Amino acid sequence: MPMDSDAEAMMKLLDSMAPLPTAETVAHEYRAERAADLAGREIEVVEIDHVETFDIERDGVQVTVRLYRHGANAEPRPALLYMHGGGFVTCSIDTHDPYCRTLALETGLIVVSVEYRLAPEHPHPAAFEDSRAALQWLASPAAAQKGIDTGSIVVSGDSAGGALAAALCLWARDNDGPAIVHQVLIYPVIDNDFDTASYQENATGYYLTTESMRWYWQQYLGDADADADQFAAPGKASDLSGLPPATIVTAGFDPLRDDGANYARRLKAAGVPVEYRDYDGTFHGFAGIFALESARASFAFIKKRLVDAVM
Repeated sequence: MPMDSDAEAMMKLLDSMAPLPTAETVAHEYRAERAADLAGREIEVVEIDHVETFDIERDGVQVTVRLYRHGANAEPRPALLYMHGGGFVTCSIDTHDPYCRTLALETGLIVVSVEYRLAPEHPHPAAFEDSRAALQWLASPAAAQKGIDTGSIVVSGDSAGGALAAALCLWARDNDGPAIVHQVLIYPVIDNDFDTASYQENATGYYLTTESMRWYWQQYLGDADADADQFAAPGKASDLSGLPPATIVTAGFDPLRDDGANYARRLKAAGVPVEYRDYDGTFHGFAGIFALESARASFAFIKKRLVDAVM
């Protein structure tokens, strides 16, 4: 199947504006270039009733989060914990602010976005520890004071953030953590297996490349062994039973397509309710680009899944 025409045009534009890393890329220089590029773009602000950025601390870990809430209803609401993408190396709560605003506006959930530490300066498990601290905070009395229903938590993320969301579900199951009622994984980084069909088929020419994914993993892992750590690479987990129901979205022209597809298959085999949808005419990173038909369709799908799960 050919790529959607609007996705192809957007992919070529992004490729010319923000080239992805190669084996020789220096992380802090690349991050600065990306930040400057994103800062120069005009982005329409999604107006919602309440946005608040603050620091939390759990078990000695301090992390910045941004909370989004829309609507006058003062009753406690379910919360969605969101971890941004960026290969564990780039992006922030600012880059994903429009998507989180839209989630809060359209679903009625309280969205909490995590400013986790970035690699390679802070390799695994730093990002996971920050995300876990935010999850634990969501189940605390302090979160209840913000209007959060501490017994109804969803975790979500795109790309690298999807890996963190999946890892939180594994950790919470195995460590008597907060009850997670649903997980939404958007083209998630699940494993560092570069031999899948999608890594081979989409190695080059579709924005995200296999070479850049190797580089991202190298920055993220540091001295960690992904084969021995399911929180670094959730696809390494031997047991997926007892995990929260899942919504998984992938892109057809994406090296990571089979990460999401294989994880959906394994979750189903373990008895976990899963809805998986592949948007086969688009590329990695499409979900937040609402000019794309595929992005609008995926958001409508995710919105329905969230509302059905918790509202």
